[in-house]
Amino acid sequence: MAYPDPPFNAMPGDTGLDIELMAELARALGESVEFVGYEGADFDGIFARLEAGDYDCVAAGTTVTPAREARAGFLPPYLISGQALAVDTGRLPQVHSIDDLDGLTIGVQRGNTSEPIAERLVAEGKAARVRVYEYGDIEAAVRGLGNGECDAVMKLAPVLTELVKSLPGVDVVQQGLSVEHIAIAVAPADQALAGRLRVAQAELEEDGTLQRIRRKWLGSPYVDQSLGSL
Repeated sequence: MAYPDPPFNAMPGDTGLDIELMAELARALGESVEFVGYEGADFDGIFARLEAGDYDCVAAGTTVTPAREARAGFLPPYLISGQALAVDTGRLPQVHSIDDLDGLTIGVQRGNTSEPIAERLVAEGKAARVRVYEYGDIEAAVRGLGNGECDAVMKLAPVLTELVKSLPGVDVVQQGLSVEHIAIAVAPADQALAGRLRVAQAELEEDGTLQRIRRKWLGSPYVDQSLGSL
């Protein structure tokens, strides 16, 4: 797991969607589960450790991408979501979407799927620059919106929504900037475990457990939440 990534982890009581999901999967398999925190600056490094056998799975609100699929096996997505944009609306009341970022700096996490989206906006002349934060510094990035350290932060919608809740004046102004499949990654050499987890996840979806978990942590039971709500 990569911390902090609320509501997937780092929620009060050291819990979250991914923690509860992995606990349910372990219970279904009759196995124990140990949660190991990844502390690298670049999220992509988590897959090198998965390949090395440091752990069996990655459950970190993880988006499936072709590059990641080359390094890990993925279960079917348990969530479909997308990137969102947050700003300090008191400091930048004119920013309502990515179309209002001319001359501004976008903050992203190193190795996060928000990074190429932000870089594309800069390449297209729609934003001035990208400020890349180490993966664990996402909270600092969001706090920096008020003092101009960066002007906007881009992150997966459920996480960004959770992170800005306690910050007066900082709001998510746009969602649905991408459509991303969120899934558990399994060590590529362990196809037997992947198969067992795939069956267990399907059973949790069928018996309503996954719907309950999504409703608890995201407010909606549905797999596809890519459009979000404001």
